[in-house]
Amino acid sequence: MNTHKKLIDLLKDFDTAMLVTRSVDGSINARPMAVAQVESDGQIWFVTERDSGKVSDVALDSEVAVTMQASNQFVSISGTAHPSDDQAKLDELWSEGWKVWFPDGKSSEKILLLRIEPSRGEYWDHSGLTGVKYLLKAGTAYLQGERPATDAETNASVSM
Repeated sequence: MNTHKKLIDLLKDFDTAMLVTRSVDGSINARPMAVAQVESDGQIWFVTERDSGKVSDVALDSEVAVTMQASNQFVSISGTAHPSDDQAKLDELWSEGWKVWFPDGKSSEKILLLRIEPSRGEYWDHSGLTGVKYLLKAGTAYLQGERPATDAETNASVSM
């Protein structure tokens, strides 16, 4: 099984993520973010406000985590955040719905792109047939007094 491909496919299923950063005092901050794009290599793009706390956090420590969760699917990415003023990329990504945060549209001076370059990812997929198979394994393991075995279909760590 190609765990890298599975991780990318799972990433593309999410439209919201939690971006986790470290602040100047060392505390951990997590906030929900709309996913602007997931590229085929796993890079994740967000659109944010230039003067936001997350941008300040990333300026001090660019190592971040991105977590995503659905009812039966979970993804965690560790990587490096890169702020970007790439206007061509913003034009490509722009969604009219973002005018809620940027009333001046994509020409707003406040907009900043944030590209997450992943170094490692992990997924847990208990959806669909994969989830049914896992439940059967878990039930059998429970009856035998053991822990259920997992395989790459349900859980894997991936170097990116």
